[in-house]
Amino acid sequence: MGLPGSGKTLFAKKLITKLTHVLWINADVIRKSHDDWDFSESGRIRQSIRLASIANDSECDYIICDFVAPLPEQRKIFDADYTIWMNTISEGRYADTNQLFTPPIGCDYTVNSFDNIHVATIAKMVICLNI
Repeated sequence: MGLPGSGKTLFAKKLITKLTHVLWINADVIRKSHDDWDFSESGRIRQSIRLASIANDSECDYIICDFVAPLPEQRKIFDADYTIWMNTISEGRYADTNQLFTPPIGCDYTVNSFDNIHVATIAKMVICLNI
């Protein structure tokens, strides 16, 4: 999770190469497939429910979902086993999302600057925890 432009998708692309039997859920791809570009609070909640449903229906060993999730309620709905916060920027490109974004409390890992060391570290932690 993280603001738009924080590196979530790039990080996910690199992380999926370190895992096997993995499903990658990209929020933008899902919005496009449902033609749902509603970024109101209710639209964001609907997207979280949709993403959680896709994740819960998967039989993959690992599911990586990269989405902004600016609201604590969205994070609660998705209910991730392991949360990575891409805290690499102080502002995203959308003012409304910046205003809504509530930094997560108790995330499992925070990336403050993007590099491949984080990808390898997180992959090892996820595999060891067998999440």
